[in-house]
Amino acid sequence: MKSAAPVQKDGPRVNEDIRLREIQLIDHNGTNHGVIDTPTALKMAQEAGLDLVEISPNTSPPVCKILDYGKYKFQAQKKAAEARKKQKIVEIKEIKLRPMIDDHDYDVKMRAMKRFFEEGDKVKVTLRFRGREMAHQELGTQLLDRVKTDVAELAKVEQDPKFEGRQVVMVLAPR
Repeated sequence: MKSAAPVQKDGPRVNEDIRLREIQLIDHNGTNHGVIDTPTALKMAQEAGLDLVEISPNTSPPVCKILDYGKYKFQAQKKAAEARKKQKIVEIKEIKLRPMIDDHDYDVKMRAMKRFFEEGDKVKVTLRFRGREMAHQELGTQLLDRVKTDVAELAKVEQDPKFEGRQVVMVLAPR
């Protein structure tokens, strides 16, 4: 029978979890004490009524700091929440066109496309051919060129037009 592997908790190692002989110590005032053996650092942290927290474990020797671990965790959590709030998820919106689209319909689609770019979303332009329209693919190419020139100041072509069966797909990204 194998013994269960120790459960690895997330976050930095604290107090007795730091099982190294020597560490680089920074006290609660921010003063660097240099390389100190771990039991001495633990004793200093307990005298200050704070915790010994491993800040950067990948250095040699690892850097530990004397601070209030609860407060440290709270600050880290707040920082992560702030980063999540500022993060924008880029969506891909799709605009479907036909080769013989009327001018007014085209204008409506262009207004929607410009709104998507202002919101920071990418736009996938799908040009679908039906029946005999496949014989006049140059009309579709002209239409996609017109779309490119109309949104040139707002967007750049991320994926050039390519055929996928009976449709041509082009992806535009906001500038």
